Amino acid sequence: MSDSIQIVEAPDGKAFKDFLEVPYIVQGKNPVWVPPLRVQAKELFDEKKNPFYEHARMRRFVAYKNNRPVGRIAAINDDAHNAEHNETTCHWGHFETINDRAVAQALFDKVMEAGRAWKLNLLRGPFNPSINEDIGILINAFDQRPAIMMPYNPPHYPELIESLGHDKAMDIHCFRVDETSMSPKLARSAEALRKRSKVNYRHFNPKDFWGDAYKIWDIYKVAWEKNWGAVPMTDTEFKHLATNLKQVYDYRLIYFAEDPAKDNKLIGFSLALPDINEAVVKIRDGRLFPFGLPKLMWHTRKGALNKVRILLMGVLEEYRGRGIDAVMYHDHFVDGPKYGYQEGEIGWVLETNEPMIKAAEMMGAQRTKTYRMYQKEL
Repeated sequence: MSDSIQIVEAPDGKAFKDFLEVPYIVQGKNPVWVPPLRVQAKELFDEKKNPFYEHARMRRFVAYKNNRPVGRIAAINDDAHNAEHNETTCHWGHFETINDRAVAQALFDKVMEAGRAWKLNLLRGPFNPSINEDIGILINAFDQRPAIMMPYNPPHYPELIESLGHDKAMDIHCFRVDETSMSPKLARSAEALRKRSKVNYRHFNPKDFWGDAYKIWDIYKVAWEKNWGAVPMTDTEFKHLATNLKQVYDYRLIYFAEDPAKDNKLIGFSLALPDINEAVVKIRDGRLFPFGLPKLMWHTRKGALNKVRILLMGVLEEYRGRGIDAVMYHDHFVDGPKYGYQEGEIGWVLETNEPMIKAAEMMGAQRTKTYRMYQKEL
């Protein structure tokens, strides 16, 4: 390791400010990269505001080369994950670096030291900071802007990580659809499936935001509990996430399926979000003031956003195989253009989730991006 490389822990003060600044230093000149809004980035690491830290600890590190911040990483000890999966795993995340193997090595050395100090025996990541937020290293499609709540990195990240002995733990895929993508089969069969499924379909009710939000959470907890890496959110985590999403959601992009034979019990949902990254990408310094907020308001005005991310879709196990999911996907295709949305991204989807992959292909979607999770023995 070069003597000019120094790793400094960044709990607060100048080092923490440099930790927040590193992404802008490393990726700021890439027009595809979406700069995080600084106010949101700071809150993400605030132990008093982010309920993730009720069950997790984080140590942050900044790499300096010739006294200039050039990289960062976080070591994460998530008690909830380790309890849920009976593991002793150290997560890493929030990784950014210039294309310098020595810098990357020095950063990961610090994470491994932290993991061993916590008496953990496996390193896995990236989690930014958890499975319920954004995860993964992009390994292709570097010319494509990331959708809302998805990460982005330049091509040298996977090369550096793999050169340091990290192996693939899991790939996750994203699929692209547009208003012309819907397969003829889905278009023909949607109404028949709607009648055969014998359920009621409706939009999310904005007048009962929390009532419907908690219904989504109830399905989410059950439908995703067997997924790779899944960790149930706490009540405070759910409220925190829902409060943040309330600022950007469009109720017309959220579909509910209810069983009329059981007092309209929610049995499935599909949730898409307007891709606000179309607007955020215009704020290159990540600052809302003095000029960022007017830009954000202008580029998110009614009709300005034309892309969505289909973030979640879940149907209770006993109701699967009835075409309920297909009906909701059909409605996304039909309704999206009515509301001004011409393009969507489905993701992320685990490489092992064959039913979802087949459903995406049935819809006429094309696989466009792959993100990779890595792991390494400590």
